[in-house]
Amino acid sequence: MEVTVDKKAKIAKNRAFELDVLRGIALVVMLYMHFAVDLRYMFDVDAFDFLEADWFWAFAHPVFLSIFVGVSGVCCTFSRNNLFRGLKLMAVAIAFTAGTWIATEYVGVDCLIIFNVLHLLSLAILLYAMIGFIEEKFKVRAEVMNAIIGSVAMCAMVYGNTLSVYDYTVDTNVFYTIIGIETNMPIEVADYIEVFPWIGVFLAGCLIGRVCYKDRKSLVPKCSGICKKVLAPLDFLGRHSLIIYIVHQPIMYGVLYLIFSLIGR
Repeated sequence: MEVTVDKKAKIAKNRAFELDVLRGIALVVMLYMHFAVDLRYMFDVDAFDFLEADWFWAFAHPVFLSIFVGVSGVCCTFSRNNLFRGLKLMAVAIAFTAGTWIATEYVGVDCLIIFNVLHLLSLAILLYAMIGFIEEKFKVRAEVMNAIIGSVAMCAMVYGNTLSVYDYTVDTNVFYTIIGIETNMPIEVADYIEVFPWIGVFLAGCLIGRVCYKDRKSLVPKCSGICKKVLAPLDFLGRHSLIIYIVHQPIMYGVLYLIFSLIGR
């Protein structure tokens, strides 16, 4: 028991507080957006007009999604077993898709999710695990690998932002949709994120982690007193962001469904 406690204490001590807070902020915004989407589009509440505003999708949404995905990339460099983490998260993502497909087809809830943040992160974590394997197997210098990661990240982000230039709308292909090419696919999805440019954002986070967090320690002074109390909720959300992201939507939808059933809507 003492070994387990010591190990957990060491992990907690080595966590970068600022990364958890940043991820917590991004998670709060994402939870609020999903709450707004549920009310406006699933329960027909005439509110949250920002969901149809250009500024939200062109600026606010990409900014907070970049924080969440980028910080996940930074945190990936702290882990010593990304292969296991990636496989575990991929299993969860596949189960998530299966569950939403069943709910859409047999329960009548339009919540199908083919590829979202969970799928992207599982794929990206496995990619970084492969990068780590290659780096160790072939004794690649850290500086060289950093240059490669940075180049791939930049290419992925540039490529992702140029896909819309081409007209691929004549094809119907789920794979095209996943990588970020617009298609005529008739399937409606409840949540979606494309591989490009977002895997580039993740890799950019990995590069930041490798360069700025080589010692796997926080870069900001230790937070204490009032500051620690104020930021504690965000820190908690950031430390448990993936599990919260996984369970929040079924819980949120279930609570809203119960409330609207009770009031007769």
